[in-house]
Amino acid sequence: MISANEYFDGNVKSLGYKSAKGNSTVGVMEAGEYEFGTSTHETMIVVEGEMTVKLPGASEWQTYKAGEAYEIDANEKFQVKVYEQTAYLCQYK
Repeated sequence: MISANEYFDGNVKSLGYKSAKGNSTVGVMEAGEYEFGTSTHETMIVVEGEMTVKLPGASEWQTYKAGEAYEIDANEKFQVKVYEQTAYLCQYK
């Protein structure tokens, strides 16, 4: 079954689904700054646009563009800045 998710007053929306690789979400973020928390390991793949991210334990921000990915361990928080609508695929382990 497909699940619909909405966060940050509707500025981040995603659809959740299950594939052969496990649980995933595909979504879009509006321009803004966000802090996310993880409950499982996540691989975030930027589909279109770009995200500037401050990963757990990092002192500097790093920008990820379409086709690039980053990973976050379970039970961590990370910060994201988006300057234009950006699409993503998030895979959970």
